Parts: sequence; C-alpha cells; structure tokens
Amino acid sequence: MKHLARPLYATALLAVAALTACSAPASGNGPSASSPTTTAAGSAAPTASDSAASGPYGGYASAAEACDAISTQATGASLLPLSAAQGKTAELEQKKAELAETAERAPEALKADFTQLKDVALAGLTDQSVYSNGQFEAAMAPVTSWLSANCH
Repeated sequence: MKHLARPLYATALLAVAALTACSAPASGNGPSASSPTTTAAGSAAPTASDSAASGPYGGYASAAEACDAISTQATGASLLPLSAAQGKTAELEQKKAELAETAERAPEALKADFTQLKDVALAGLTDQSVYSNGQFEAAMAPVTSWLSANCH
C-alpha cells in the first residue's frame, strides 16, 4: 500500500501545483465575479445551475467564475482518493456531486475533456491503477491546457 500512496501523493501535488497557477482569471475577460450581471428586468441573471452550459463560459456567468470552479474541481479530482481514504462518506459524496456539476456546467470547448477527467477520477476510487498507468495524467492534461489558455 505504501508503494501506491507515493504515486497518488505525487500526482496530487503535481496537480495542485499546476492548477494553482491557473486559478486566477485572465484580466479583461468579461465582467468580474464581484459585479453582478442583470437582466433587462433589472433582476440578477440566473445562476449557472439554472442554465445549461451554452454560453461562452458554459454554465458560468463569467470567465473568472468558470476558471475558479474548473481549477478548484480539477484539483479536487486529483485529491478524491485521499478524501476516500479518510472514510468521510458524506464529504466524499459531496465532492463527487460537485465534480459532476462542474462537468455539466463546463464550457462546450472543455465539456468532453472535463467529463473524461471526472470519469477517470471516479474510476480511481475503486481502481487506483489509473494513477500509476498514466490515465489520470492523460485525462488532466487537456483540462490543464484549457486553464492555461483561458485563465491567467
């Protein structure tokens, strides 16, 4: 088990390091997360959970919101096995639900890749070989590339 924990830990650290640099939104890309978007009626625009991932930022109101959520959840995906090892079932189920929601809300250009990352991360809960055989890294690569290209 000790030999399996080292690659998991190394993968988690690399993912966190790679994604931390990508978590800040690019400047000038849409409205800031702190400025609410309003509709013609003057009420707040529907939240991303109210709409499909059809806008330029998927189901997110801004680039900043999309970048933050995707970066956070991609990092969380790399840490799922550690969460599972702690035995906190409710917390693990919450993290799995958040990962699935992010996959649904991801921008169209990232949706398939993020869904693949989610699927591989969830498979890693029962088959940790996805970390040692490179599947997780392969699934993470396009998400990290998207974050690098769209979030600065």
